[in-house]
Amino acid sequence: MAFGSRAAGKHRGSSRLSRKTAGYAGVAALATTGVVGTLAAPAFAATDHKGPSMEDTGLNAVVTAEDLQGQIEAQAEAQRNAAEAAALKAKAEADAAARAAEAKQKAEEKAKAEREAAERAAREEERKRLNTFVSPLDDTYISTQYHAGGGMWSSGSHTGIDFHAASGTSVHAVGSGTVVEAGWGGAYGNNVVIRHNDGTYTQYGHMSSLSVSVGETVTPGQQIGLSGSTGNSSGPHLHFEARTGATYGSDIDPVSYLRSHGVDL
Repeated sequence: MAFGSRAAGKHRGSSRLSRKTAGYAGVAALATTGVVGTLAAPAFAATDHKGPSMEDTGLNAVVTAEDLQGQIEAQAEAQRNAAEAAALKAKAEADAAARAAEAKQKAEEKAKAEREAAERAAREEERKRLNTFVSPLDDTYISTQYHAGGGMWSSGSHTGIDFHAASGTSVHAVGSGTVVEAGWGGAYGNNVVIRHNDGTYTQYGHMSSLSVSVGETVTPGQQIGLSGSTGNSSGPHLHFEARTGATYGSDIDPVSYLRSHGVDL
């Protein structure tokens, strides 16, 4: 009977050792992962104090392993959450940058469209201005009609019209064109001849002074000289002719010419 009791006691001691060894092995396995191995230290340190030891219960190492596993999982979850938060932040920043770039592009495109529209409007306005005709004098009236007869004219009739004007009144080009004559014109006195963009010509005679020279480009309403009474003239006025050519004898009705270009006389 005594021998049987010793055998049974020896068997129980071996079982406790196996559980202890298994517990340490579990902790060692967790420690070797490199994640939270240092967390196992308190469990081993507890064996240095008096009281129940791992040999006494065989449960301490197992409980510590479970605690470590929970901490590992919590740490991993925290890392995943941090990574997800960082990814969401990066995506939000990228989306904001994309929206800002798109808004900037739209603003630039709008500004470009507005600028091009303004340029087109300005060009159209300039085109209209250059194609506009005006009266050669402001606040005036016709004092002698076209084809009026009399001995004053070598051809026997008036080849243009006379506008009433005091000496020194500003004389304007009636339309856009190029000056083809500027200087003394015999019976016309100081005169200017302009070739217009539509191929017609206008002449301005008896002026006291000139403001343009041959080859110069003029625009509607531009001053080309001052009225006077030079040449074959009975007094201060402006002799105005419209022509199909640059030379004398190609005259056409100046009133019809100006009215056909929108000038109200």
